[in-house]
Amino acid sequence: MFRLSQYMRALVAPVAPSEAPRRAAPHPSSGPLGPVVIWNLVRRCNLSCLHCYSFSADHDFPGELSTAEAFRVLDDLKAFRVPVLILSGGEPLMRPDIFEISARAKELGFYVGLSSNGTLIDGSRIDAIKAAEYDYVGVSLDGLEETHDFFRRRKGAFQSSLHGIRLCRQAGIKVGIRLTLTEQTAQDMPALLDLMLTEDIEKFYLSHLNYAGRGNTNRERDALHATTRHAMDYLFETAYDDATAGRHREIVTGNNDADGVYMLHWVRRHLPDKAAAFAKILQRWGGNASGVNIANIDTQGDVHPDTMWGDHTLGNVRKRPFGDIWTDLSDPLLAALKQRPRPVTGRCASCSHLGICNGNTRVRAFQTTGDPWAEDPGCYLTDDEIRIAEPCHA
Repeated sequence: MFRLSQYMRALVAPVAPSEAPRRAAPHPSSGPLGPVVIWNLVRRCNLSCLHCYSFSADHDFPGELSTAEAFRVLDDLKAFRVPVLILSGGEPLMRPDIFEISARAKELGFYVGLSSNGTLIDGSRIDAIKAAEYDYVGVSLDGLEETHDFFRRRKGAFQSSLHGIRLCRQAGIKVGIRLTLTEQTAQDMPALLDLMLTEDIEKFYLSHLNYAGRGNTNRERDALHATTRHAMDYLFETAYDDATAGRHREIVTGNNDADGVYMLHWVRRHLPDKAAAFAKILQRWGGNASGVNIANIDTQGDVHPDTMWGDHTLGNVRKRPFGDIWTDLSDPLLAALKQRPRPVTGRCASCSHLGICNGNTRVRAFQTTGDPWAEDPGCYLTDDEIRIAEPCHA
């Protein structure tokens, strides 16, 4: 995740580079932390979105972890010092024991987020959601009503999700919205940012399309590079205006680590005296964290380098503790993901900013070429931009 607003605030109100925002942990650590774990608790979903990475559908799927098994996994994750859990699906609110699992996770001290489509956040559930004390609830919106309902393939989905967001806000729950960027959704992004202000929504997450599940089947909808650049320029300007006005709206991006490099070029043009220090901050951020600081557990207990690597299983938590799986470098993909620099080829290998983006998202390369180390087709930087390096002085 690229914490755009935090970096912009650091640029507008400078701090020493060592004090600038890094990957956030919810509490101080006296030793190495495990990865952030995105846990797909259930595959069932009441929607069938065009860009779903898990091929979810509205029926039960066999073989999912039981409540008792989920509790054992929580204990394993705690033992491995995992700091953050994102409970996802499918639609996690369709899992009957979601609040039992959530309560246990909070008892163990995890930072717990809920990733929902928002349509099931209603009057019958909001009290339980508030009682769960989620640190954050993220709701996906693919644009305004017409666009969102098209992508969610259900009339009325937007209004249901917006109602759920409003209930969260009224209950004092931190809530944010997530937009997956495609050619069809990009046009609605400015309106969603305006919606944040009118609805007092705290966080906006722009997710670049990754090629998994129906997101891979429908990858022809992916935003063209020019559209992506325009969207990122708009976010930079918005975050800059927020920072100078003292607004603390949170804008983050994910699934395209070229965003950091592209922001560096923006800083060179608009805040050139800050560029050298910002380049060092980005080096510490380190770009793509799949297989390192990001992990996924699916509904069957299979562990993956991230949610988009559903076709590549590292092990199963029914058979081995998560920590044993995550540190087992006998898996060639996991070992290479943890390697720095990664063994990328093509434009990625020759990019002078490899130390910032860490080779970007390997799934897109694999899905388009069959080679996980080929250049990422989602990189929207020009050849000139990837050759320009910021001198780094000790």
